[in-house]
Amino acid sequence: MQVEIISEDKGEAEIQMDSQTVAEILRVYLNEQGVEFAAWRRDHPSKPIILKIKASSGVKKAVSSAIAGINKDCSALVNELKK
Repeated sequence: MQVEIISEDKGEAEIQMDSQTVAEILRVYLNEQGVEFAAWRRDHPSKPIILKIKASSGVKKAVSSAIAGINKDCSALVNELKK
């Protein structure tokens, strides 16, 4: 999977990626954390996805926290499935 930061400003960033699934999961977790804004768009099916994030606490911190939450939930799911 390719991920590229297109623009980054204080509290705001646009990230380009090629996975709609990852973009949607990140959007959900970011919004659950209470960031100001998290949404993705795709101008055309042949174009990459752009994930836009606005967070007063900082975008990198918000994304790191969201990824930690995703990892935690995935680990819990794997443990439940092993039972």
